[in-house]
Amino acid sequence: MIRLLIADDDILIRESLRIIIGTDADIEVIGTVQNGKECIDYIKEKQIDIILLDVRMPIMDGIEVLKYLEIHKLRQTGLKILVLTTFDEDEHIRAAIANGASGFLLKNSTPDKIIAAIKSVALGNGAFETEVINRLNTLKSNKHIESYGLSNRELEIVDQIAKGLSNKEIACKLFISEGTVKNYITSILSKMNLKHRTQIAIAYLNNM
Repeated sequence: MIRLLIADDDILIRESLRIIIGTDADIEVIGTVQNGKECIDYIKEKQIDIILLDVRMPIMDGIEVLKYLEIHKLRQTGLKILVLTTFDEDEHIRAAIANGASGFLLKNSTPDKIIAAIKSVALGNGAFETEVINRLNTLKSNKHIESYGLSNRELEIVDQIAKGLSNKEIACKLFISEGTVKNYITSILSKMNLKHRTQIAIAYLNNM
């Protein structure tokens, strides 16, 4: 069961999401909050798997929440963040990815798409709206992916991450252990000077 917290300042959206997502047998909406501070306070008290996080909120916005989680290492327990917003400006995409968001969806996404994204993120994959992927061209790196000194095996794993495969799926596809996959990802992150798995996929997609 996926334990989900919804953080959104719009009560209509917040409660609609709670009802709709709550109908899925694999997801338990354990709480809703209306600003970033309430979100931080909540996760300090409860065990949560995923936060469905709005960007624009009073007191403390979604990006500030992401930065707080990063600074205080509150994602070490496996907590994942799926950003949900009506805004798709480059600055929000850049900030969300840089601070460890596992996905970025627009609020006009269908309920089925949001639920699928939650489940994808829970498996360790990224989940990005098509419109967001299209805007990632504005975030291009000046370095080509091969210039980071990755081995052939590491490049294979980067390719599989970009295709949305989980560590377990990559291990099965490449006939190696899941632990070996994790070790390779640690090495890839170090060589590329990145912090999060999602950033690997974005860097790869931006250099295709």
